[in-house]
Amino acid sequence: MHSKHNIKFFTGRSSRYLSERIADSFGIPLGKSNVTVFSDGEFQPSFDESVRGCTVFIIQSTFPPVDNLFELLLMVDAAHRASAYKVVAVMPYFGWARQDRKDKPRVAIGAKMVANMLRAAGVDRIMTMDLHADQIQGFFDVPVDHLYASSVFVPYLKSLQIDNIAIASPDMGGAKRANAYARFMNASLVLCYKNREKANQVDEMTIIGDVRGKNVVILDDMVDTAGTLTKASGLMKDQGALSVRAFATHPVMSGKSYELIRDSQIDQLVVTDTIPLRSDRDTSKIKVLSVAELFADVIEKVYNYKSISEKFII
Repeated sequence: MHSKHNIKFFTGRSSRYLSERIADSFGIPLGKSNVTVFSDGEFQPSFDESVRGCTVFIIQSTFPPVDNLFELLLMVDAAHRASAYKVVAVMPYFGWARQDRKDKPRVAIGAKMVANMLRAAGVDRIMTMDLHADQIQGFFDVPVDHLYASSVFVPYLKSLQIDNIAIASPDMGGAKRANAYARFMNASLVLCYKNREKANQVDEMTIIGDVRGKNVVILDDMVDTAGTLTKASGLMKDQGALSVRAFATHPVMSGKSYELIRDSQIDQLVVTDTIPLRSDRDTSKIKVLSVAELFADVIEKVYNYKSISEKFII
């Protein structure tokens, strides 16, 4: 199990719950680190144990606020300055990924900028899950281990033992992912065509495909305002769907998303723990599957120079 470089796991403040599970699954304790917060809001992470000559895995999802990203950058820099052998950024949720191209004039490509900053901080490898666009891997000049939530979603979907399944994509961008699931599950494919007048707001939606008498499973990489999912589920129920479940990897869950999910026609929303759910909201319809074991397994394989492709079901 152990090569000549010791392995150490550290966590940023926003992902401690997940980091503890990953370290536990891997079989080592989480490294000791802390963050000093100054009175003006500035902060300084530090490692409370030696990382000299170690392969250091720093676990932090970079959902807003931007402090989460900056804390990760500071920790990567601190590890390098403390003579770590290699520094791997484990980013279960890669924030700013929706800014992957210029979709209108005079805008930044945020995902590329984040990649540049991570590289400038000295990261040697990136590990992430279900990027908003696969091409973001190409923004990095270091290896990217891109994990898929299908490794936890598919076994759970099979365990439900539902028949007459139709796999649905909430937009054209996710059609490829939905098609892969549909072929694997031997299910029919349904597409939603949505027209957005402005960001985070769906104005028109059309269902392409037959959902009558089907148990529909909507797949997405994230659920943010939940507007798309709730609108799609309502339309599908109107068109005769027996049940509508949604599987989304990253529960960004902003604005009134919790209330929308609760009041919607969705029977169940299945997410992972890449981002923590808010404890003060109604989560009765939401099922959380942990990706900790998957990350621990892939970290072990990467650390010991083994192939990780067999981990991917779809």
